[in-house]
Amino acid sequence: MAKKKTKFVCQECGYESAKWMGRCPGCGTWNAMVEEMDSKAAIIPGTGLKIRDKHEKATPITQVEKLDQPRSDTGINELNRVLGGGLVPGSFILVGGDPGIGKSTLLLQASHELAKRGLPILYVSGEESTEQIRIRADRLGALSENLLVASETNLTAIESLMDENNPKLMVVDSIQTVFHPEVMSAPGSVAQVRECTGTLMRWAKDRGMAIIIVGHVTKAGAIAGPRMLEHMVDCVLYFEGERHHTYRVLRAVKNRFGSTNEIGVFEMKESGLAEVDNPSEMFLSGRPVGAPGTAVAASIEGTRPVLIELQALVAPTSFATPKRMATGVDHNRVTMIMAVLEKRLGFFLQNQDAYINVVGGVRLDEPAVDLAMAISLASSFRDVSTSAHDLFIGEVGLTGEVRGVSRIEQRVAEAANMGFRRVVIPEKNRRGWTPPEGVELIGVHTLEEALRVALGG
Repeated sequence: MAKKKTKFVCQECGYESAKWMGRCPGCGTWNAMVEEMDSKAAIIPGTGLKIRDKHEKATPITQVEKLDQPRSDTGINELNRVLGGGLVPGSFILVGGDPGIGKSTLLLQASHELAKRGLPILYVSGEESTEQIRIRADRLGALSENLLVASETNLTAIESLMDENNPKLMVVDSIQTVFHPEVMSAPGSVAQVRECTGTLMRWAKDRGMAIIIVGHVTKAGAIAGPRMLEHMVDCVLYFEGERHHTYRVLRAVKNRFGSTNEIGVFEMKESGLAEVDNPSEMFLSGRPVGAPGTAVAASIEGTRPVLIELQALVAPTSFATPKRMATGVDHNRVTMIMAVLEKRLGFFLQNQDAYINVVGGVRLDEPAVDLAMAISLASSFRDVSTSAHDLFIGEVGLTGEVRGVSRIEQRVAEAANMGFRRVVIPEKNRRGWTPPEGVELIGVHTLEEALRVALGG
């Protein structure tokens, strides 16, 4: 009898080796190599399909027929916004997030809304029984005859369920619990995740059925499994937020059918996730008035501006190396802003701990919030508060200049809607347009000018 061959596969990146190694040469992760059977499946790897006799022929792109299939309204406007306008038939979507953040709740609510419109929906859970799903559905009010639920992990059995019911949307929760019976490795391993994802992707494309899969995340916040998992799907959504806070942010980091900068904001309530129609009002609620170390910035998230409060705390340290901690913004950006304050404005911050926090749990990646970040740090350091009616927009350069940003009209219009009366912007952005009535625009060239306006000195 022939001896079965084994191999060692990294559970982070999928690197394969004939022998065990403590550190993966592919991604550098320690203790990630797991022994798996080196079996040859009778299917095409990554597709779940047998080899066909008839092969595709190359066609001129001008002769390819257009697909004019309308998107399906999920019934949740914030989810529609992130998806690019709705659910595309035949799309393959990956949803990731921390445990308990509300992924299953969101997908069950979306499935119910689609089922109410008469579409057959199949919800397959490998982590919960059908009775547990019913308990959640009762709490959410997500009961519909068109919403079919099943507790199954075998991919062959899932295919049978799909053939019997012919759904327009199938939700698989989660991909790490599903296994392919012809792959000789444990569920959740690199080989199983790769094969199951490839098979589901082919089903979605061949049948014109949308499939949403849920993916676990690692301690670092990335989706568990091989990196190719994100490359195989059409759309990758991350559900962000703190479990102990009520607000959640759904962010698209990859989307073949829409923008990757859109966010959807939800509030977790006892009856499920509720949409937040005005994120600016939500993020600014409870804002302290007259407290040093706070500043408000206008960030563009996809197609809409969002006003965000930044809080800074600068305090003396008793250690040789001061702390620099940032939540919601890039740590390196905070360090750079503090270096500019030291070098160009003479702030002595080498013996000061600095903490920056973006209120609401959202993450800001654009440089237009640099000015508000610098103002909040200077405000805390000098112990002087900014005006409650001031808003700051601008990118800060290494020489201390304030550079222009894009879409300034929309940012200022949102500030006017929220009651801000004075907006500090780069001088370059003042030209060529008229601000809303009741809003005073103050153009600045340098960070020093902005500090004089904001802090009065």
